[in-house]
Amino acid sequence: MAFNEVRSLETSEEDQHLQKKLGNRHIQLIAIGGAIGTGLFMGAGKTIHLSGSSIILIYAIVGFFMFVMMRALGELLLSSTKYKSFADFTGEYLGDWTGFFIGWTYWLSWVIACVGDVVVIGGYLQFWFPNLQLWIPAFGSLSLLILLNAMSVKAFGEAEFWFAIIKVCAIILLIGLGIWMIGTAYTSPNGVTASLKHVIEPGAILPNGVLGFVAGFQIAIFSFIGIELVGVTAAEAKNPEKTLPRAINSIPVRIMLFYILSLICIISVTSYQYISTDKSPFVQVFALSGLPAAAAVINFVVLTSAFSSANSGVFATSRMLFGLAWKKQASNHFKVLSKANIPLRGLMISGLCMFTGAVLLIFIPNVMKLFTLLSTLSAILLIFIWSLIMLAYLAYRKKRPDLHQKSIYKMPAGISLSYACLAFFAFVLIAICLMPDTRVGFYIAPIWFIWLMVAYRYREKITTFFSKDSL
Repeated sequence: MAFNEVRSLETSEEDQHLQKKLGNRHIQLIAIGGAIGTGLFMGAGKTIHLSGSSIILIYAIVGFFMFVMMRALGELLLSSTKYKSFADFTGEYLGDWTGFFIGWTYWLSWVIACVGDVVVIGGYLQFWFPNLQLWIPAFGSLSLLILLNAMSVKAFGEAEFWFAIIKVCAIILLIGLGIWMIGTAYTSPNGVTASLKHVIEPGAILPNGVLGFVAGFQIAIFSFIGIELVGVTAAEAKNPEKTLPRAINSIPVRIMLFYILSLICIISVTSYQYISTDKSPFVQVFALSGLPAAAAVINFVVLTSAFSSANSGVFATSRMLFGLAWKKQASNHFKVLSKANIPLRGLMISGLCMFTGAVLLIFIPNVMKLFTLLSTLSAILLIFIWSLIMLAYLAYRKKRPDLHQKSIYKMPAGISLSYACLAFFAFVLIAICLMPDTRVGFYIAPIWFIWLMVAYRYREKITTFFSKDSL
């Protein structure tokens, strides 16, 4: 989904023209698709197990601060026509180093997210093939995705439009079924009668105490990874002054519909303690309805959702390396395009990194355990980028009050909410440290930032060395 983030770095007139072909329907559906991630379809089961029905409050809180971050992003992007991505305005207000750090961190976050998606694909396929070794579908999915991306460039906006429709239909179907089951007091095969009372029954709100509530924020925030892409996409589309505010302003409605209502239905249909931590709760609800065919259809839908996300990530990472090379922040080798106009070298390097990550399935053959580690790492990297966006907004308000006064899309209570948002991101990082399975990711992440500091200091020597023709 980060197609526009990196294509905006290209200088070809043709590519810029193609960017402007994204219309409002693409922007709105890409916005919806970006807000419905693998964290919701797969990770919600673990979060419900940890936090019970307080997961509803968790998603409401996370959604609020994601909306705050997007409002800041929207005002900054629209403050100048020269801004094509968050790397542009963070570089101007915080220093050139942010372009290097954001570019490479964003690339890594998508590499990790792709590995997480193919891990989940293996878990979904076990619905039909319980004895299937997880590494087989992971390696097979990556091979297929890399092959597809090496052959030709797809119509990104149109593809994401239809994939988003599939996601939306799946959630609306679940909500409709949930309302019917609640309204008819449906009793599932496990003996639980569907009722809204399950949301507030004794022990349901904080089954694992305050610690369980706090721990639930990690998977919840991972569910929103990719939400920032709508700003970049809209900024490159037709009439960004209209499409960007419209897409951002619809975020609260999407959170209410896709997250809060669906979670209320899931918990109401079957009490939280019956929801498995290592399976998609969406599939479980349809299985409990006594309609195994419907469960299989939903499993296919969430499978295609994960495949779509991984495909977007594979595509995006190659373009990110291409863009970094044009900014002289990566080897010139990544500038080279194939005959099909594909940055093949960036695709191969990114694919190699993804295969290396997927090897972890051989040593950790547990979908939820590995997914938790990968989602934690990805969340930490994105929190770093989101925090830079908020810091850039504060710097913008201090250095360019004139632009804020002229803004057509002012962020309400911008300074106060920016500090509150930064405090929330710090809280999430603390929450990640509290649980043993997420703490591991917090220990690993600093290694990346230490490497970035070294690479930034010696970036000219490193890029020159890797740009030699002999390599």
